Order: sequence, then C-alpha cells, then structure tokens
Amino acid sequence: MEPFIKKFKEIHIDDIAAVGGKNSSLGEMLTRLSSKGINVPDGFATTAFAFWTFLDYNN
Repeated sequence: MEPFIKKFKEIHIDDIAAVGGKNSSLGEMLTRLSSKGINVPDGFATTAFAFWTFLDYNN
C-alpha cells in the first residue's frame, strides 16, 4: 500500500504525480539547499493516493 503522507526530505522533483508540483519543489529545495546552509522549513505532504482513498471511502 502506498503512503498517505511523505516527509519533504523523502520527496524529490520526480514525485510530482504522487504529491503535486509545489510539494515536489519543496522537497527538492529541502534536499538541495539545506546542505548549502539555506534554511528551508521541514514539513510533509499528503499524497494523491491519500486523496483518492478519502474520496473512495466517502463516495
């Protein structure tokens, strides 16, 4: 089963289909810029799988 939530540190630009473009960009920034001393707030994204599961469950 796919996860409902992914942490930004687990997300990269190739995860657009799973978490959307903005969340993918945030994950990419966190991974690439944090090592250069730029502060990017940590967080998480709900996945498309979570959204579709919610819709299926609630008709």
